[in-house]
Amino acid sequence: MAATRRARETSRTRLVTLSTDLGWAYAAQIKGVLCSSLPPGSVVDLAHDLPAGNILSSAFLLHSMARRFPAGSVHLAVVDPGVGGERAPVAVRCRDGTQLVGPDNGLLSLLAEELGVEKAVRLRPITPDRVGATFDGRDLFAPVAARLASGEPLERFGTPHTLQRLALPRALRRGGVASGAILWVDPFGNLITNLPSNWVPPEARTVLISVGRSPPRAVRVAPVYENLAAGELGLLPSSFGSLELAVRDDSASNRLGATGGEPVSLARATTNARARRSGRRAPPP
Repeated sequence: MAATRRARETSRTRLVTLSTDLGWAYAAQIKGVLCSSLPPGSVVDLAHDLPAGNILSSAFLLHSMARRFPAGSVHLAVVDPGVGGERAPVAVRCRDGTQLVGPDNGLLSLLAEELGVEKAVRLRPITPDRVGATFDGRDLFAPVAARLASGEPLERFGTPHTLQRLALPRALRRGGVASGAILWVDPFGNLITNLPSNWVPPEARTVLISVGRSPPRAVRVAPVYENLAAGELGLLPSSFGSLELAVRDDSASNRLGATGGEPVSLARATTNARARRSGRRAPPP
């Protein structure tokens, strides 16, 4: 069945998405390579302002963006602080026919794990007139992605490889406290965590939040930004299905001095206070 599906897909050019932390000037060079080999309309820019060199946040965003594209797409991603070094350049075929191209530094792993890895290869150099060794996005990943999108088989471009897994912080609930991490600081300064939104019950009004090494502080739970007063810090369910910290009309990142990757914990404020008075542990928030 999978072989039949792939055979059908090779009869047409696949969609190629492009995600980088490079900004538009560098990304345009990658896109030029892709567009010179593919029909018009085949290349879609997802983002070129991924957090520079931040593998955790970029892997989270790539997963969130690319997973909504059609099966069989080719996703080229470049956040590559180790370019030209020991990290492997890779291409991955997933179980639904989707293919991923980029550095094997954890960037591709969240998306690959969700889609299921069928095969991964370590790419061989394919550009004889390459300029330097610091732009694999243009000189290696783009030519490979274009040829994959045109129907060439993955096996043609390298040798079998085991994809590196990203050490993603786990969200845990233990002893009345939920703990996790900030995965991304969005352009508005909102802190997107990996704590599932449903870990805060609908009846909760206030929680105790700690970010990084800061002491716990009580913040209000709100369904939307409008429910917060101007300048108020609050906890909301994000569009990613996880909890976010936000300051209405301002930046939670600036307010808390927080960046991506920092630990975060929360407990229900009212229940926690009663538990401290009675000497019992508070239930999870």
